[in-house]
Amino acid sequence: MGLRLHDTMTGKLTELVPKRAGEVRIYCCGPTVYDVAHVGHARAALAPDVLVRHLRSQGVRVIYTRNVTDVDDKILARSREKGETPLDLSARMTALYQEDIRALGCQDPDHEPRVSDSIADIVRIVETLIANGNAYVADMPNGAKDVYYAVRSFAQYGKLSHRHIEDLCSGARVEVSEQKHDPLDFALWKGAGECTWGWDSPWGKGRPGWHIECSAMSERYLGYGFDVHCGGMDLIFPHHENEIAQSEAAHPGEGPFCSLWIHNGFVNVDKEKMAKSLGNFVTIRDVYQRNDPEALRYFLLTVHYRGPIAFETEKRDDGRVVFPGILEAERRVDYLYHTLGRLGSLAELAKGATGGDDAPAPTMRLPREMAPMMDLASAARGKIDTALDDDLNTPVALAVVGELARAGNELVDLAQKRRKDPEIAKAAPLVAKMLARALWSTVEPLGILQTPMDVYRARTQARRLSILGKTAEEITARVEERRQARQAKDFARADEIRKELEALGIEVADNPTGTTWRIGV
Repeated sequence: MGLRLHDTMTGKLTELVPKRAGEVRIYCCGPTVYDVAHVGHARAALAPDVLVRHLRSQGVRVIYTRNVTDVDDKILARSREKGETPLDLSARMTALYQEDIRALGCQDPDHEPRVSDSIADIVRIVETLIANGNAYVADMPNGAKDVYYAVRSFAQYGKLSHRHIEDLCSGARVEVSEQKHDPLDFALWKGAGECTWGWDSPWGKGRPGWHIECSAMSERYLGYGFDVHCGGMDLIFPHHENEIAQSEAAHPGEGPFCSLWIHNGFVNVDKEKMAKSLGNFVTIRDVYQRNDPEALRYFLLTVHYRGPIAFETEKRDDGRVVFPGILEAERRVDYLYHTLGRLGSLAELAKGATGGDDAPAPTMRLPREMAPMMDLASAARGKIDTALDDDLNTPVALAVVGELARAGNELVDLAQKRRKDPEIAKAAPLVAKMLARALWSTVEPLGILQTPMDVYRARTQARRLSILGKTAEEITARVEERRQARQAKDFARADEIRKELEALGIEVADNPTGTTWRIGV
């Protein structure tokens, strides 16, 4: 296959070798849906999406599962604050999360199970762990029964996070309870009593602990011993460590829980991890109010998924809060769409030259300026695949996309500058077509430029007009006023209007067929 991923378990780049020939099974820990998603959640969804896109673009069958944690103590607490049932709250937040992640350009997973629909599978695994001697039932003071996993019963505990059991006893994440046999033990099932939220089980009414859900859902939809497990670095310990302990203890002698573990880095605000618990988070919807979803995706792709990415905020003199990194990313996305538009217009002329969609004939002599462009177009997709095969190196892949875009604009500029040169006029449309095709091909596994250009332009212009507090009619009226001033040879007034528009970030372009305008980022 050629794809190598940095495996958290070994700390090494490891080739992905599917256990089932031609099929890769991938699991990703999804959100705990007690609130709207923040930018950190967007990054956690993006890495597996790029992995899935890359594999599928190479003809590999992928089964991708991303869970939803809709049963959790945080959900119960928030639902009480909101005055709604826990599952009503979690269903509402799940719908918002799905909407935000789809807008980011992430494909829907093949399976998106919820904890509330997986209780029977969870109970079955807990029963197996008790029978195997890896878990025990504890009587609680309120008369309920909890079930705990006995950490010391699993000799390899700590192998993912590279921690020793002796060092964990004083760890900040360890909960101490009189009912536990050991401070390290963690809950598989939490007894709820008769008056609180829960489901019936062999141990009375209750609900699952956090960790057991992923063991149950991954096994249900991918089978035991799947290929790749994804998630944020904050989940390595204790969540993913506990998943391994549960699943491998429930399947003794059947090999590893999964083959490869990949973990994305944090989104940092002021050098701290973005998190709701720290109160420093920016929601995905906050970003979408100011910038296009494709800008957020591009921004996240500019840094390797394993590294930290700095998310900056800035307050402008007019009181507006902006995100400088996202603004720059939106400029890049604008540039790419603009490039595709220019190449498309030039490529249209190729139909008259070839009578169809043919590329330049092998015998056709290209102007010397265009030969490197054709070489670049031919090699670009291979470069993208090589970059993504190297642990999903999206910054390198974006550099290839940028190189193509620069070549595309140089070609269009050359064709306009030397439009009377017959050799240029004949070859340029054909080379434009090849560059456009190459550009479309390179962005496919990255998941950018997937929106029709007119849709992208319409939605970005609408958002930017709203931020300016202007309407399209107002801007058009000012442009028309400038046109009339130019027609009356009142160039001073025309220049004054142009400067007023430029101060608003509105770009005015005069061309033989009239004047157009657009709002820049």
